Amino acid sequence: MKTYEIESFLKSFLIFFVLLEVLLAINFWHDYQVKKREIEEKIQIEMKLCAYTVQCEGLRTDFVDKDKNKEKNILYKDGDFYSYFSVPTVKKYLMKVVYPQQKYLDRLHRLEERLQGKFLLYSLFAALVSLLFSIYALMPLHRALRLNEEFVKDILHDFNTPLSSMKINLKLFKREIGENPKIERLENNIESIMSLQNNLQTFLRGALTQAERFDIRSVIDDRIAYFKVLYPNIHFHVELKSLMIKTNKDAFTRIVDNLLSNAGKYNKESGQVLVSLDDMLLSIEDTGKGIERPSKVFERYYKEQDRGIGIGLHIVKKLCDEMHIGIRIKSKVHKGTKVILNLSRVV
Repeated sequence: MKTYEIESFLKSFLIFFVLLEVLLAINFWHDYQVKKREIEEKIQIEMKLCAYTVQCEGLRTDFVDKDKNKEKNILYKDGDFYSYFSVPTVKKYLMKVVYPQQKYLDRLHRLEERLQGKFLLYSLFAALVSLLFSIYALMPLHRALRLNEEFVKDILHDFNTPLSSMKINLKLFKREIGENPKIERLENNIESIMSLQNNLQTFLRGALTQAERFDIRSVIDDRIAYFKVLYPNIHFHVELKSLMIKTNKDAFTRIVDNLLSNAGKYNKESGQVLVSLDDMLLSIEDTGKGIERPSKVFERYYKEQDRGIGIGLHIVKKLCDEMHIGIRIKSKVHKGTKVILNLSRVV
């Protein structure tokens, strides 16, 4: 299951399970109160039997003066339970029957243990029902997502033939007429389309796992050369030394491409892009529009501009997580954005 599918599943499960647990808790609380009253009624019956049959096992008895404040056959609670009963042959006194508090608490404890056991059993059943419900509810969504992914994969695959044909024909055309800035721009536009294609493939497939050692300086220089042609009005500066890292080169290049593309695309006229390396921290800083809500930029489909579809930085974060590269963003609106990659775990 994909991350967003697991997230949807867990949210559905938790919502349904919590709802069932709340209903169970209300029901068991009501049941507890009812059974608690039943225990008190049974206590009063036991006290009456004690008064009339003198079978008072576990109870204490005493005789007290009759008083208008001492109502008969009423259950009192003051620590212990007690009640007053009339004595048939004696009118001056009342019989006081006392039910010890500890005995009452023991009965309540046994009741609570029984109800807790039942509640646990019912909770396990509620968890099973929630699990089955969540799976059943997400099955149509899962099938729709699979169909959508297969459709996108087919479209991306179908792109390969015309793109390859265009690249071959441009190379042949360049051989006939020589170097030409228009042909170079066409080649860069085709590379942009292929970059978007690779982004979508990465979004569907995830990061490649095969690692290799390479120098990040060569990757940065190569991609800077590409983006200088694509954004001729943006000034790119590189301040970094050679650094060998071990990770998947294609995935790392995809990260750099997305970050440099954003730095060029959302920069101001004649803006600056600085790529620098400080110890193990690779920074890509621009003088562009900035980001209003940097904490949300890694969310899928989130964007603050009309351009793009909002998956570029989501893919960057996904690749960084899978490649164990730390990433954080600092940004100020109208001043620029700085993206910092922590390469300490891949050196």
